[in-house]
Amino acid sequence: MSLLTTLSVSAQYRSQVWSPDNGDGTYTNPVINADYSDPDVCVGPSGEDYYMTASSFQCVPGLPILHSKDLVNWEIINYALGNLYEGDEALLQHFSTPQHGAGVWAPSIRFHDGWYYIYWGDPDFGVYMVKTQDPAGKWEAPVCVIKGQGYIDTCPLWDEDGRCYLVNGWANSRSKFASVLTVRELSADGTKAIGEPVIVFDGNGTENRTCEGPKFYKRDGWYWIMCPAGGVPTGFQLAMRSKSPYGPYEHKIVLAQGKTNINGPHQGGWVHTKYGEDWFLHFQDKEAYGRVVHLNPVDWSTGWPIMGQKGEPVSTYRKPKSASSVIVNPVESDEFNAPTLGKQWQWQANYDEKFGTATAFGTYRLYTYKLSEGWKNLWQVPNMLLQKTPADEFTVTTKIRMTSKSDGQMGGLIMMGLDYSALVVKRVGKSFQLLQLTCKDADKGNAQTEKLIATLKPTAEDKIDYKPGIHEDIYLRLTVSNDAAGVAHGGKPMVRFAWSLDGKKFQTCGDDFTMRQGKWIGAKFGFVSVETDPKCDRGWLDADWIRITK
Repeated sequence: MSLLTTLSVSAQYRSQVWSPDNGDGTYTNPVINADYSDPDVCVGPSGEDYYMTASSFQCVPGLPILHSKDLVNWEIINYALGNLYEGDEALLQHFSTPQHGAGVWAPSIRFHDGWYYIYWGDPDFGVYMVKTQDPAGKWEAPVCVIKGQGYIDTCPLWDEDGRCYLVNGWANSRSKFASVLTVRELSADGTKAIGEPVIVFDGNGTENRTCEGPKFYKRDGWYWIMCPAGGVPTGFQLAMRSKSPYGPYEHKIVLAQGKTNINGPHQGGWVHTKYGEDWFLHFQDKEAYGRVVHLNPVDWSTGWPIMGQKGEPVSTYRKPKSASSVIVNPVESDEFNAPTLGKQWQWQANYDEKFGTATAFGTYRLYTYKLSEGWKNLWQVPNMLLQKTPADEFTVTTKIRMTSKSDGQMGGLIMMGLDYSALVVKRVGKSFQLLQLTCKDADKGNAQTEKLIATLKPTAEDKIDYKPGIHEDIYLRLTVSNDAAGVAHGGKPMVRFAWSLDGKKFQTCGDDFTMRQGKWIGAKFGFVSVETDPKCDRGWLDADWIRITK
């Protein structure tokens, strides 16, 4: 398949496991049933193009860029960041190993004076900004706008007079205070702070605790800050307004769970369309699945942005007015025929070419990562190639070839989180063992366990004398099952593995595994390839394809 054909196919990708467009002028939430946490959205100058970004934390590439014509059908078109943070050698090195839960927190995206801007707070290093004139093209290198610790959830506002203001929240884990929002003035080009911070809202000691994730707007002479409060899984959405960017602000709850089963509906972006409609994109915390994206209408008739239906989130609703009726979803499956990595994939740390590369053979090659001495589990492995879960229930099937040069080299399919489980083939002598690797509380340094499933003869062996390898061709599968209503009431999704040597007859194997989220992110699935010998030549896993189905 040619590159142009591949791009054409991915541009019209339709998921087999979740599509919100009902095809009859209505949609069903979530509009993205995947972990795009802390989403924000802006409208391009044509009024027909919407762009979304979301938190990416330590995962790279970072700052995903999604595009939509109607706020319902979304596709991944780009990332605004490559490695964290290119241009700063110390930070590049810092993020060369997984810094779980660190990095890019709660970004905002804005269009101003011909440029698209994204601001975010890195809680350890400060406030950053990137910009471009083409969201699908190259974004400029990140600029550190404010250096320091504790800054999170930043959003700019350019006023009619050209002055620029920034609102932000604070991370208690770094600053040892939280539940306050501050506003300060930036230079007109948005590259540096020129004013001192002013606390404009304080949720301490009230139901508005954990106020964070603010977004800054101006409408009809009022300055508006929209932010969540009350806690991530249990909270609600606030709107607050003032005649001055520095307050004081009056506030009101404008979206809450109410009698619905959509918990903690909050933190997102408001958009006013060229058709005169108002909508709010926000997340719902679904634990192991992460924070999925919902779309709710906004009613301004009372002078306040009452969201959903009378302040409660909708499950199914009419689609926004638009000129487009194309159904498209974020890409999931991958045939690995392109010379570049698909946009659904991210690494656990800054990318190194020794992690793996595309090949000319219709595969993606993932080299074995050398585990450090005394390793206990896979929590700090940077070269896992992972993507977000796309639905409440789905099946992942992949065809791989594991090539081993030495004992202890292994690779396979993993569901990764604070707990993880993987189905891998590992070289032992002249054979391979099919193993289930499982670890609970991997972030706490607990040792993983191994369960032997089968001993397999190599499907091929190198005949040359020079550093020969042995190979195992195998099909691996994981299935996620769960009743959707059970998730909303605390149910846990279950992962079950299977394998096959011919791709037709699969054998279920191993222990059922309860899926669990990662650090501030949902569980992710994909490929792992590691080894235990510090001196041997690397082995590798060649992924032929991976397909996500019901």
